[in-house]
Amino acid sequence: MSSTQAGALNEVKSVAPINRSKLSFALGDVVFKFTALFFALVVLMLLAGIIVMLVKGSLPAFEAFGPGFITSDEWDPVRELYGAWPSLTGTLVAALIAMLIGLPLSFGIAVFITEMAPQWLKRPVGTAVELLAAVPSIIYGMWGLFFFAPFFAAYIQPGLVAALGPLPIFGTLFQMPVMGGSSGVSVLTAGIVLAIMIVPFMASVIRDVFEIVPGSLKESAYAMGATTWEVVWNVVLPFTKTGVVGGIMLGLGRAIGETMAVTFIIGNASQLGSSLLDPGTTIAAKLANEFNEADGLQMDSLIAMGLILFVITFIVLMLSKLMLMRLAATQEGSKT
Repeated sequence: MSSTQAGALNEVKSVAPINRSKLSFALGDVVFKFTALFFALVVLMLLAGIIVMLVKGSLPAFEAFGPGFITSDEWDPVRELYGAWPSLTGTLVAALIAMLIGLPLSFGIAVFITEMAPQWLKRPVGTAVELLAAVPSIIYGMWGLFFFAPFFAAYIQPGLVAALGPLPIFGTLFQMPVMGGSSGVSVLTAGIVLAIMIVPFMASVIRDVFEIVPGSLKESAYAMGATTWEVVWNVVLPFTKTGVVGGIMLGLGRAIGETMAVTFIIGNASQLGSSLLDPGTTIAAKLANEFNEADGLQMDSLIAMGLILFVITFIVLMLSKLMLMRLAATQEGSKT
């Protein structure tokens, strides 16, 4: 064999392992691609199955009551008259109260941990917030029923009635309840406990996104004489607004769908009261209380309420996605 032939043979031998390696990587990419696609399709199939089940199960209720099922305040299993309005309103009002209380608290906690707390205090406070997020919801419900509701009825509720009850229009929301006045269970109590529950989730997310702000940006603002609030408002929030909105929507979703804690402390009243101090109910609480014993049209009505809750959650997620897309477009426009 000539030296030229030997060199060509060695070159072929050296190229062959490389080609086999490339083939192995290509095969691995194909397997990974179709595995990921399979899992994505599984999620879509599960979602489609849930939607089909809810729509199919709720059709008898909407056929029996029509669109009036959503606006009716009747819930009488004896006469088989059902309506979702009290539960729907209770869900939205309790979630609104939770967000009005929980959002400022979460924002304040995140700002304190990232911008104001001394180094030795940041870790204990951050750990405490994360531990609160790990507490089961039923524990919050038991605490709310046996401790917070009696405390609220004895010390907070009388002050609210005396101070806000006489006000025109707005005072209607703080009238002394006809039922459950001494127990403290009410829509307002449920909203406050929900706020305590969602604060750890929102505070943790907002704190994490605050911490990704480059230190050079904040140090430059401080060097120009900006206060802590000005740094947070003009530097930190514009840089992290997408993540902050995501954290807020996470807390809102938790507030809308919470079941056990609300079931303990909202009073589970089927009729809608005019005062926030009256007992009420939510869709999740109604499902938890009656689903096991329901049958026939009552079962169909409960499934229809589940469909309504699903639609509400979908709308919230869709609005959050649109908001995030708009914020991303605004950021891209400002860069250009």
